[in-house]
Amino acid sequence: MIEVELPFPPSVNHYYRRVGPRTLISREGRRFRERVCAILAGLGIGSLDGPLHLEIEVYPPDRQRRDIDNVQKALLDALQHGGLYTDDSQIKKLNIEMRGSVRGGRTLVRLEEIIDA
Repeated sequence: MIEVELPFPPSVNHYYRRVGPRTLISREGRRFRERVCAILAGLGIGSLDGPLHLEIEVYPPDRQRRDIDNVQKALLDALQHGGLYTDDSQIKKLNIEMRGSVRGGRTLVRLEEIIDA
């Protein structure tokens, strides 16, 4: 099992920006992705190839009301971009839990390959 602590992801509402007819990842989204990639590179974790079970615990930076499904997109994309897995279609089981707020926010990710898929 791989366990990684990451920053709190931006909401999907802030992850994309429209620039004319194009949709781009926002500056905040790019910064988050770069931080995740740097953390994963520093840990030297290789890519997993099979079906995956992903557990996520998110600790928001404040007590503001948030939708739990809004944090998934940026996080899953950053994990894929960082090379933890080839494609997020490999995720066959996903558990996500919103916990209490902590200063600065954080995300705990646990990932393991599903053996009997």
